[in-house]
Amino acid sequence: MKIIAYYLPQFHCIPENDEWWGKGFTEWVNVKKARSLFDGHNQPRVPLNDYYYNLLDVETLRWQAELAKKNNVWGFCFYHYWFGEKLLLGKPMEMLLENKDIDIPFCISWANENWTNQWVSNSPKMLIRQEYGDEAEWQRHFDYLLPFFKDKRYIKKDNKPVVVIYKPTNCDKINEMIALWNTLAQAEGFDGVCLMSQISHEALDKPAYFENIDYYLDYQPTDTFILKTRTTNKYMKAIKSFIKRVALKFGLDLEGKKVQGLQRYSYASIWETILAKRPDSSKRVPGCFVDWDNTPRKDMKGTVLPDANPADFKNYFKRQVENCRKNYQKDFMFMFAWNEWAEGGYLEPDTKYGDSYLRSIQEVLTELDEVPAEASGSLL
Repeated sequence: MKIIAYYLPQFHCIPENDEWWGKGFTEWVNVKKARSLFDGHNQPRVPLNDYYYNLLDVETLRWQAELAKKNNVWGFCFYHYWFGEKLLLGKPMEMLLENKDIDIPFCISWANENWTNQWVSNSPKMLIRQEYGDEAEWQRHFDYLLPFFKDKRYIKKDNKPVVVIYKPTNCDKINEMIALWNTLAQAEGFDGVCLMSQISHEALDKPAYFENIDYYLDYQPTDTFILKTRTTNKYMKAIKSFIKRVALKFGLDLEGKKVQGLQRYSYASIWETILAKRPDSSKRVPGCFVDWDNTPRKDMKGTVLPDANPADFKNYFKRQVENCRKNYQKDFMFMFAWNEWAEGGYLEPDTKYGDSYLRSIQEVLTELDEVPAEASGSLL
């Protein structure tokens, strides 16, 4: 079982973030300013030994790779911020490419969304727009990625480099772009490109965007939050309709008001919902996650799982590995996350739990005889 952890590169300064958020901004700024919002709230999160690293230091990448390998985290999936004429936060992966001795399989997830300041403002401002362009732009993007594809550590499936596209429905010409990328990849000796979608709950509603997507990844716990929100909204709509009918009957003027505030779910309720799912397609790949708490970014507008802990994670992760094998017939899963500190999803050691989450992965895969083979050069 190959666990591929999503990897956030926003732990080094770039001019754009300095302009938008203030001089010296990295994700650590959000992490450090977090506050406890209720009794027992596990905030702020503090990395073990106060290791607020800088991803421009190649030794940090080396440390992360060694730590992951030691605990049976097979690879990293780097978020890739390509906006047509501009690439943001690309330096860590470029450094990985340059340092062949860092022994970790890797791939990308193209985070193909506009950047706005919506997580701190009720009137979002566009910071940088996602541009897709035409064939010339698709070729330029492929040419940038090609050296990574050719690296022996780059994750491949059936001689196809793996590219995760965060949200295929954002790109109206997704099928034309994929066709070109397949042609270009074949010209370079590959058998095409293996495309995976990260946000794939829309696959049934908008199938045209997923015609050439090879795998639908369950992005957890986000997919389950969306499911629960839709269910809640459905019931709330029915309740508000009933209240309105009663009010009209008695001549009262009552209008429902939108209530915003901290959203809390139990760790068990999210995991049990995930574990109860069954594949709706042979392309479906189940997901797994460590924890979730995005209040460092959103404060009282955030969502939190207040009772997450390593012991429960170990139990649920074990069940999900078994579920992945038995019901999905897959030998890989994507994990949220390696270092999403400002969203509570990180495997890196912290001051409260140390390396307990990481050791849980190592222990579960050892117990289930699911430890992946030697990493370098391995393919899915």
